[in-house]
Parts: sequence; structure tokens; C-alpha cells
Amino acid sequence: MDAFKRSTPWTIADQAENDVAPEVVPVAPAAPVARHLSAAPAPKGRGAAAIDVSEVTIAGHAQDIVLRLYRPQGASNLPVLLYFHGGGFVRGTLDDAEAASRFFAKHLPALVVSVGYSLAPQFPFPAAPEDAHRAALWVLTRARAFGGSAKRIVAAGHDAGGQIANVLAFIGRDRGDVKLAAQALFAPMLDPSLTRLGDEARLASDISASECAACYRAYLPEAAQRMHPYAAPLECTRLAGLPPTFIVTAQNDVLHIEAEKYAARLIEAGVRTHVMRYPSVSHAQIGAHQDALAEAVRFFRCCFEAGTPS
Repeated sequence: MDAFKRSTPWTIADQAENDVAPEVVPVAPAAPVARHLSAAPAPKGRGAAAIDVSEVTIAGHAQDIVLRLYRPQGASNLPVLLYFHGGGFVRGTLDDAEAASRFFAKHLPALVVSVGYSLAPQFPFPAAPEDAHRAALWVLTRARAFGGSAKRIVAAGHDAGGQIANVLAFIGRDRGDVKLAAQALFAPMLDPSLTRLGDEARLASDISASECAACYRAYLPEAAQRMHPYAAPLECTRLAGLPPTFIVTAQNDVLHIEAEKYAARLIEAGVRTHVMRYPSVSHAQIGAHQDALAEAVRFFRCCFEAGTPS
């Protein structure tokens, strides 16, 4: 269940823009120890294939993290899609990414690497984006063993995962080691200032400004972090050089305004950008919305066919 579509009350205890990456101690990606989980039965229909699911554990920024891998059974030389679940930086699990990960694995098709990144408040910024970067470095060196091709890497994510996917593109560009062919951001959280939110009552939004604020307090405990481009993409002045971007927004979501403003900023910076808003859809629903996922598949395929550098 997405963190914002919950059965228990949401409670989080309270806890100069800079284009330089947070300092980290480089750690070589750990050798994978694969654990096979399942092979989903082949659905009925022509050309249907089972999805193999396995897990590996790698060294993260502050702790070991788990990558859950989805691959059409027997397939090889697949593009690799790094996927980041939602949960407002403080909640969410690999299980929350199950529907989207299986959809992309089957319909793109792709080797989907769902990243179990570290969560705040125990592991605040920059743990999550640094975990994303280490997962991408693992893909560069190890994806072939699991049927993936490191020549075509894309990223996608929902909610906080949408920001993390986007920030991975920033980090890869700035460090010159990971170049994404494209990215798809589903209802991303992009603005810790919360100054561009929609009217939650008028929109009948399933999330509120106060919930978003609680998430950001946990994830960004230091005020100065809230202007860092790796934490506040909407405030960043260096957007050129990012990969082609698909931004998905939901009508019944206070975050759709900031996401669409970000799309406009990307277009102004010369980034090829596709944006779609889905009516009568909530923030929680958009992450597994079949039409939106199918449009993301079409977007990624167009980027591959256009020969976007990987």
C-alpha cells in the first residue's frame, strides 16, 4: 500500500542551492548474492511470458540495500529499468512497486531493478539518492548476468520515488558515470518549499500539505538541505543535459501543479519532455494506473527507437 493511502494515521516526529554532489566515501558495488523468489505463471494470450523474480543485496550509502529483479523468463539483452517505490521518503517497500515493476518487465519488456532504498528519518538525505546511484553502478557492472543490457538504462518512480529517479539523472550527469536514456516520473515530489501545491479541498486530493511537510521534515532535517538540487529539483537552475522525461500527474493530487511546472522548466532548458495529466485519478492510484504505465512504455520505446544515447 502506498504510504499516502493508509489505514493508520500518518505521524512523523519533527526532525544556498549547491550543485556539488554530497560527499560520500566510494564503495564498490557488492557482488550479488541472488535469491530466487518466484516465476509468475504465464498469463493467457499470445506471446505471454512468465516473469522471473529474484533479489540481490548490495552495499548502499549507509546500509546494505535490496534490489528486486524482474525479468521475462529466458529473455536476454533487455533494457534495464531502475524503479523507485513511493512512500514520501519515510515509508514504502519493494512490495509497493510490484505492480509497476511487473508491468514494465512484461510490456517494455525489460529487466526491472526495483530498488529498496534507505528511508528517513533513520537514513535522511542523501542516503536515498546515493542508494539509487549505487544501484545504477551495480547495473553497469552486473546487469548482463541477469539478462540486462547496460547500454539502455532508464529510470522511473512514483511519489518520492519519482524524485529519486530524477535525482539519479542529476547525479549521473554530474559525475559522468551513469547516463539514463529516459526517465518517467509518476506524481513526483519535487519541491520541499511546498509553495506550488494545489488546493487539496478543491481537488479532492488524497494527500495534504501537512502530510508532505511531515515527510520533508524527516527526509531533510537541516533547513539548508531543502535548497540542494538533489533534494529540490524544482529549484535547480541546471536542468540542461537531463534525459528525455515523461511526467505523469493525477488530477486529484495537490502535487500535480509542481510537477507540471517542472515539466515547463525542463522544456525551457531544452530537455525533451512529455507530460500527461490523468483526470479522476488520485496520487496513490497513479503509480499503478494501467493507462499511465502503458504510456510510459510507449515513451521509453520511442526514446530507444530514436537512438537516445545511453
